[in-house]
Amino acid sequence: MDGLSASQVHHWVRSAGRIRQARLSRWRTTADRVKVCAEELATLSDDELRASSRELRWRAKTGIPLSQLLVEAFALVHEATRRATGMEFYPVQLMGGMALFEGHIAEMRTGEGKTLTAVLPVYLRALPGRGCHVVTVNDYLAGRDAEEMGVIYNLLGLSVGCIDSDMEDDDRRAAYAKDITYGTAKEMGFDFLRDRLRLESGSSSQRPRRAGGVATSSGEAQVQRGHYFALVDEADSILIDDARTPLIIGLTVPNDAGTINLLRWSRMVAERLEVGTHFVYEPDQRNAGLTDRGCRRVLLLKKPSLLNSVDSEQIYEHIENALTAQYGFLRGRDYVVVDEEVVIVDESTGRIMEGRKWQDGLHQAVEAKERAPITAATGQAAKITVQSFYREYIHLAGMTGTAVQAAKELKRTYDLKVTPIPTHRPEIRQPYQTKIFATADAKRNAIVENIQQLYQTGRAVLIGTPSVEASEALSELMNEHEISHTILNAVKHAEEAEIVRLAGQPGAVTIATNMAGRGTDIKLHKDVLAAGGLHVLATEFHSSSRIDRQLIGRCSRQGDPGTYQFWLSLEDELLRMYTPTALKRIKRGARPNANGELPQRWVGVFHRAQRRLEKMHLKQRKDLLKQKQKQLEAYDRMGIDPYLELIE
Repeated sequence: MDGLSASQVHHWVRSAGRIRQARLSRWRTTADRVKVCAEELATLSDDELRASSRELRWRAKTGIPLSQLLVEAFALVHEATRRATGMEFYPVQLMGGMALFEGHIAEMRTGEGKTLTAVLPVYLRALPGRGCHVVTVNDYLAGRDAEEMGVIYNLLGLSVGCIDSDMEDDDRRAAYAKDITYGTAKEMGFDFLRDRLRLESGSSSQRPRRAGGVATSSGEAQVQRGHYFALVDEADSILIDDARTPLIIGLTVPNDAGTINLLRWSRMVAERLEVGTHFVYEPDQRNAGLTDRGCRRVLLLKKPSLLNSVDSEQIYEHIENALTAQYGFLRGRDYVVVDEEVVIVDESTGRIMEGRKWQDGLHQAVEAKERAPITAATGQAAKITVQSFYREYIHLAGMTGTAVQAAKELKRTYDLKVTPIPTHRPEIRQPYQTKIFATADAKRNAIVENIQQLYQTGRAVLIGTPSVEASEALSELMNEHEISHTILNAVKHAEEAEIVRLAGQPGAVTIATNMAGRGTDIKLHKDVLAAGGLHVLATEFHSSSRIDRQLIGRCSRQGDPGTYQFWLSLEDELLRMYTPTALKRIKRGARPNANGELPQRWVGVFHRAQRRLEKMHLKQRKDLLKQKQKQLEAYDRMGIDPYLELIE
């Protein structure tokens, strides 16, 4: 027990040595002190409150540990919030703020007020004047939170900026110069890479790891001034789900006529090849490879004259990309086509990822598959993984509704502890028994019948689907049965907040892809509450059980009533990770009843597939982290910037 304070020892003993309970006990006691302190500030004028904040900031800049200023800082935020917004912090929100200040991932359930909770640690960390970054999943949430929470910070004398994707460098530089800066993970990561490129163009002899704010020898200052503290909202989505996709600043490589011809021809060839004979497809890896027989067939095929100078290896590579695009990437699930442009859909959120492209020619292969205009391929000028970027920060914290399942990975990768924060009111969410069907059509028909019954009771229904394709197929069937509903998917990205806001009205039926609308609360009408609350109808298991938890967490917020139910079929996208042979064997064993329904024991097939995918994705993230750590160490020893020269 060496190194523990008297307070920590007291709570450790009080909690019988249970570390997590001791931590919560200590935070609960501190929350009571914050409440008492905040009451004493109620008599101050706004100017006096701001003066108290200035005095606290001066003390922070003199080197007093921020932990010693926590009670006063949180009390100031508590009082400023009451004046600026009319809201007051619940004790559990104050506890969540302490978890975030101490560098934890705070698991706070949907509707517990994470956005407001974030103000507490961000204000305290901002006092020394070194800059704080609040990271969100999209531009809308960054702008909304900066505006709504900005009134609190401004009352306390702190400045707030927001990074938008359309900003020029000077505007970005000004936003990062503020005490607190809101922005998306993507924009902040790309700004970091652009700053490394500025350093490279300005001086190749001096490349500091944290050089924020310095000017290069070419005179252009970096836009970011350092990486002191980052608070990551929806931390599991950003730190875990996005960790397999690095951020890359590309160099455009113009397409010539031969390349475009090769891409189009490869698509036509891919359609003629037979799986198992000419190529092997691994669904869990989403990877296609030509067999020896397939290579011979490709060589014997008639080719356009423009391809005469292209070597065989390059042709094989393009055909394998075309096969991967054809079998592994589905329109409506992995991407959508908007104005003849292929746009990637985030698999964990259902949101479109503007400006992102698949690498190594895969994006162009998908464009060829869709007969869309072929865009220029991209080389790599600068690259960083999500894991490496957030390890740049001196202090890091995050909040989400689902983190416990990824606790070991978060600790190992980012040295972040996960602490579940108690809910303000007890949860009364009720599960219904999972339904399993042999075919997707039988499942959809049963779902529509179920929705009609729920609609008549006045319930609001949120239907979760894993893809745009699945949401539109269900929508078409509901239109045939004249069920009024709204679709929230990647195609309607700009409208998602308003759609989610209205999803709690009596009789409202909303179809959402994955976690589209994440970050926006569904507020229930009083008649919906009286009828039993929001019902979440999940049409499939997702690739991660965390995403399933996020979806069902949309009901029963703040002690509201609510129910949820999963509806599955042997044609669900999750099962596509099995080989065609294995999937056929599974389906042969199915003995559905007259309605196409299967016994409960079949749910095990889905749980096994989900666990297998989770393990595969975890291995990919671990391998990527291990590889990057070795490369970073090697390049650091050589004095080379790992984010610029470390490009393959």
